[in-house]
Amino acid sequence: MIAVQIDTKNRLHNLAKKPKVSHSKISYLRNVLLDRLEDLEDICVVTYRLLRPCKKTYSSEEVKHELGL
Repeated sequence: MIAVQIDTKNRLHNLAKKPKVSHSKISYLRNVLLDRLEDLEDICVVTYRLLRPCKKTYSSEEVKHELGL
């Protein structure tokens, strides 16, 4: 379990109280954290691939041919 202090307590509270929304404050936080973690994971993959490029690249035509498209 990780504790996080957030300075946006009132904003989160108001968002959770909106009439068209039935999500809890915790579910909003969970979604925000998961989205951000996915972004960070994507950044890590891109950075890794940029720093260690593949020796061989393939054109879209080569890929289509290989996949039988």
